Amino acid sequence: MQASFDTDERRTMLTTPQNRQTIKLSIEDMTCASCVRRVEKAIGRVPGVAGAAVNLATERADVTFAGVPDVPAVVAAVRDAGYGVSEEVLEFPVEGMTCASCIGRVEKALKAVPGVLDATANLAQERARVRFLKGAASFDDFAAAVERTGYKAIRETAAAPEEDRRAAEAKRLRRDLIIAAVLTAPLFVMEMGAHAFPAFGHYIHETLGMQESRILQFVLATLVLAGPGLRFFRKGIPGLLRLAPDMNALVVLGTLAAWGFSTVATFAPGLLPGGAANVYFEAAAVIVTLILAGRYLEARAKGRTGEAIRHLAGLNARSARVLRGGKALDVPLESVVAGDIVLVRPGEKVPVDGEVTEGASYVDESMITGEPMPVSRRPGDRVTGGTVNTTGSLTFRATRVGADTVLSQIIRMVEDAQAAKLPIQVLVDRVTQWFVPAIIAAALLTFGLWLALGPSPALAHALVNAVAVLIIACPCAMGLATPTSIITGTGRAAELGVLFRQGTALQTLEATNVVAVDKTGTLTLGRPTLTEIVPADGFSRDDVLALVAAAEGHSEHPIAAAIQAAATAEGLDLAPASGFAAISGEGIVAEVTGRKVEAGSAGFMASKGLDVSVFAARAAALAAEGASPLYAAVDGKLAALFAVTDPVKPTSRQAVAALKALGVEVAMITGDNRRTAEAVAQSLGIGRVIAEVLPEGKVAAVRELAAGGAKKVAFVGDGINDAPALAAADTGVAIGTGTDVAIESADVVLMAGDMRGVATGISLSRATMRNIRQNLFWAFGYNVALVPVAAGLFYPAFGLQLSPALAAGAMALSSVFVVSNALRLKRFQPPFRRDGT
Repeated sequence: MQASFDTDERRTMLTTPQNRQTIKLSIEDMTCASCVRRVEKAIGRVPGVAGAAVNLATERADVTFAGVPDVPAVVAAVRDAGYGVSEEVLEFPVEGMTCASCIGRVEKALKAVPGVLDATANLAQERARVRFLKGAASFDDFAAAVERTGYKAIRETAAAPEEDRRAAEAKRLRRDLIIAAVLTAPLFVMEMGAHAFPAFGHYIHETLGMQESRILQFVLATLVLAGPGLRFFRKGIPGLLRLAPDMNALVVLGTLAAWGFSTVATFAPGLLPGGAANVYFEAAAVIVTLILAGRYLEARAKGRTGEAIRHLAGLNARSARVLRGGKALDVPLESVVAGDIVLVRPGEKVPVDGEVTEGASYVDESMITGEPMPVSRRPGDRVTGGTVNTTGSLTFRATRVGADTVLSQIIRMVEDAQAAKLPIQVLVDRVTQWFVPAIIAAALLTFGLWLALGPSPALAHALVNAVAVLIIACPCAMGLATPTSIITGTGRAAELGVLFRQGTALQTLEATNVVAVDKTGTLTLGRPTLTEIVPADGFSRDDVLALVAAAEGHSEHPIAAAIQAAATAEGLDLAPASGFAAISGEGIVAEVTGRKVEAGSAGFMASKGLDVSVFAARAAALAAEGASPLYAAVDGKLAALFAVTDPVKPTSRQAVAALKALGVEVAMITGDNRRTAEAVAQSLGIGRVIAEVLPEGKVAAVRELAAGGAKKVAFVGDGINDAPALAAADTGVAIGTGTDVAIESADVVLMAGDMRGVATGISLSRATMRNIRQNLFWAFGYNVALVPVAAGLFYPAFGLQLSPALAAGAMALSSVFVVSNALRLKRFQPPFRRDGT
């Protein structure tokens, strides 16, 4: 698709004299004048559209709005009409986001850029992700929008690597923390020591003098606020002026209130009521120091949440040994192209994806599958970039390079999942949008009540409690509660061979009640073997096998491969077939040497008017043994019964047991005949079987298992015919060894082709969501519990008053707790032993 805005029209928004705005976008797939009319009518029905002009030659639409353009609605209307508009996704770091309210402001600013369809910000990653119409906007547009809200967008290509940038920020925080601590220590000792030990206070007053002591405290506190604390003022004051306060604004208000009151008490005490001229310089300095300590610890912990991505990226080889001009040359990885012949020696990393042409070895693929045992690789087998060749030498032909390799796709999937916003986060965002203004209002109310009703000195009590309320509130923890858990959980999942293509699957998979499983290639190896042929009277076994194998030559079904392999192994000559047709889920028809050949299920034979009852007894016996019976007809006559056996995967039984232990019902949905399906199900301990189902019937089966929405169903499959069911299920899980279509239709991908990954995914999903709820409980519960304490609720009855310094310490620790709790997911282990027992 080309959805593009001309370069000279990049801004896309044109103001007309009537205060109308026009958007220009390209439309795809238009072929004639009727297409133009359909697109115009579709756009014209969008509310707010004043007019639309579509040009077939330029494939462009000029859409005029009477008010603010609703770009997503226009795009949806065009696509609903059957035409295309392409999109781009841009992701970039954003500096200055410190709390949940920052996220909302950045997202709102980005969504206001013309052409933007959606935008999300992630506090844990300190990144923003924008989905927009291709060519409608640029990074500069987004950077300008972000800058207007008081934050800074960093151009990825010009920026230092993410790890270096975070390390530099942690270094700056450490430096500022040390300076603040050095300046705050004598200030804290002087003021708090005097309160704790009156004799020490008398000593200070006698040797230094009370006024001189206050002036020294003023100097130290001012240095702390103007030096290490300046970072809060640079962000907080513009936020206050824009009437969009964030966590920095709360710190600014709290520290300025304490510092300003103390400054007046020091240099102009006569302006304050009698008995109220106390100083709180130590509170202002300690607040800054403790919050810097919290942010430093938080930055270090947040850096660990992204270790999985950095580990995956580090698996790439730096170079490759390639045969060129008859010589083996070491070339940079970027120079390898598809088709190159690559050599890999023992102990080296496989640089790119490919197919082995020479040699034999064992390859450690644990980085892809999570399985520790190396696997055998011989000519014809595939190898994956980033895996480690352990024993022999291999020569392979490169098939996928650069961004197309499996490792690159894994990294991209994990990044996409980590950037996702779960449904639970949407609710959190709504709450935090109003949180900071609510805290400021609560602080003002606290100040007013204590000033009017508090004991003498009322002003001092009012100030202390209001500052404590401002500082104790922690939207930082709220903003970190969900993304840190998502980043850590999806990263750990990738290490275990479970890829969440959609981050939202973390939440949907948790609630799974039923796992519906396709049989062939999912529970079984997907490599059927022809085990028996029973010819009908008048037919030769070898003749029928040769005809059916020739007819199956155009089929990609595993059973077709099994029949062809058997014919080849027996040395039969296979004639070319013509007129091939496949009836999905039923059988095939072809013509071989002038003879009509049909092969398929009993139902397929019945549809052709053929009675298979002559084979009923043998077919029943074979099905009871777990074999799949199918039938062949030649020239309209029943010719033979074929028995194909697909061995069950060694790990399938353990996978089913693990799912049951998690309280999940397991059901099998298959197109195979009922007897075979039930035999396999019984051997695995699966109690519910839906057999002889056509591809379109799998969707109905999934809905049946969902019981009208009462149960959440995850469907696991690997074939093209599984794609509709994968999409229809609450969570679609694709076996990574399956087809690209199945994987693209899924929410979760199991890289190892091992059903145990479903149990791992569900268990990890539950652990992650439990972790998120713990974080949210702490973040919200902490504020609900401590804001009233900070406001002085318990002072009248118990004489308890929370000092601003303690409030700052508690606030800093809350964010560190949330991130540290999320990091526990790095220790998650699958709900079964990996040795297969």
